[in-house]
Amino acid sequence: MCGAPVYPWNDMSVMNGVVEKDVTDRPVKEVCPLSVVVPLYNEEESVGPLIDTIYEALKDYSAPWELVLVDDGSSDDTVAVARKSLEEGNAHVHLIELQRNFGQTAAMQAGIDHARGDVIVTMDGDLQNDPTDIPRMVARLLREDLDLLSGWRKDRHDNLVMRKIPSRIANRLIGRITGVRLHDYGCSLKVYRATVIKNIRLYGEMHRFIPAWVATNTSPSRIKEEVVKHHARRYGESKYGISRAYRVLLDLMFVYFFMRFRARPGHFFGRIGLVMGGLGGLILTYLAFIKLVFGEQIGNRPLLLLGVLLVVVSIQFFTTGIMSEMITRTYYESSDTRPYILTQRSQAEGNEDLPWKLPAQG
Repeated sequence: MCGAPVYPWNDMSVMNGVVEKDVTDRPVKEVCPLSVVVPLYNEEESVGPLIDTIYEALKDYSAPWELVLVDDGSSDDTVAVARKSLEEGNAHVHLIELQRNFGQTAAMQAGIDHARGDVIVTMDGDLQNDPTDIPRMVARLLREDLDLLSGWRKDRHDNLVMRKIPSRIANRLIGRITGVRLHDYGCSLKVYRATVIKNIRLYGEMHRFIPAWVATNTSPSRIKEEVVKHHARRYGESKYGISRAYRVLLDLMFVYFFMRFRARPGHFFGRIGLVMGGLGGLILTYLAFIKLVFGEQIGNRPLLLLGVLLVVVSIQFFTTGIMSEMITRTYYESSDTRPYILTQRSQAEGNEDLPWKLPAQG
């Protein structure tokens, strides 16, 4: 488990065990087991230098740490290069090999599942993230008692048209819809509390929405961002292009639904049903009025068909909402899943030994 921060003696003044109050702004060495998770896909040229730079960045880390490499079905010599590192005596470098290429989200989830640290760091394997940012980010996460600290590539070394502009648009759109305002959702360099991230299951291509998923399990105030270094790609080619834009939009719709209506899907479908039913009702009321008052023929009017169609569709949405509510209730009642999450402090304290208010003795 994580212990209290251990401050370097040359970075603080101690008098009778009391630390100067401004020491929280100074570098610290955290005594907290750390797991660094790195998904890899065709990074044979990068994996060797990556391991070396991570070792250099964490050489003074004062607690146990491990490096979890996840090969996502690489077709080059990525696995061979990684295994060579293991053969050189680096016992705390763990290699996980996926059967085929499942995608970055699945590889990241596999690494998180196998990580043993109380703090988990994720980063890319292409050397664009800088491991020297890890100790500082871990220290801030623990010092400010955060659940997620996300990297912000403020000075990003990527193509302007193909990467930067679409990323800025996506970040603003995601922030507006999810309510979690960050400058850089796409940065893979993130630091998590293991107790939080392990309660979240990542599917599809949801890795870019991790802060939004974390916000479903903790307060957005416990999610912050930190400016990190970003390097131009040194080896190979990017695995992502402009074609991912439509996938981001589809995933964003799912994230919005899950964040707002996970425990009450009937409200989502009910809103749509009310709007369509209301429009259909207004159209049919108008047509009935002109038929009964003015005697006009309405049987051949397209508006009649539209009104009936809207009413029928609204009924379908209402029934879909009812079925969704039944499925949701069955899910919560038949499993140990609850529609709430206690803080770690509340979990530790429990309520078994709390006193009762006894009746007054007459």
